[in-house]
Amino acid sequence: MNEDKRLLLEVGLIPALTNLRADTPARWGKMNAQQMLEHLEDFFDVSTERKIYNLVTPADQLPLYKQFLYSDKKFRENTLAPKEILGEEPLPVRTSSLEQAKQQLQQAINHFFTYFNEQPGKQTMHPVFGLLNLEDWILLHYKHVTHHCRQFSLIP
Repeated sequence: MNEDKRLLLEVGLIPALTNLRADTPARWGKMNAQQMLEHLEDFFDVSTERKIYNLVTPADQLPLYKQFLYSDKKFRENTLAPKEILGEEPLPVRTSSLEQAKQQLQQAINHFFTYFNEQPGKQTMHPVFGLLNLEDWILLHYKHVTHHCRQFSLIP
């Protein structure tokens, strides 16, 4: 079921970013292109426990979030992460260029697949969706990545 999503993340995302430029305008939101790439990298790092956030979703609401995760629904435009996770403004860029941000994102994606391949059955914490396994993370990363690709008009 998730093989197409996995392939997009593993080998299709970086080529899909070919037309992304530092001055590519966002259709919504406050992030620029480089901030968006670094933001995606950060959440691959969350999935592999390089970055740790506490769960902010009340336990009784987790089934609704998981229902969304398993659905075909997309993130809406201007969907914001909880303020206690990302704050209200985008983080300043930390890489020297858009190309470096792309390279670091690819490294984070590679690490993600290695991390879970080496630890079958591993679950890690997402601050909104709770504990997720590899298949859950693939679904979430796919939704997240395609959301930001739509934000920068890389896909319809």
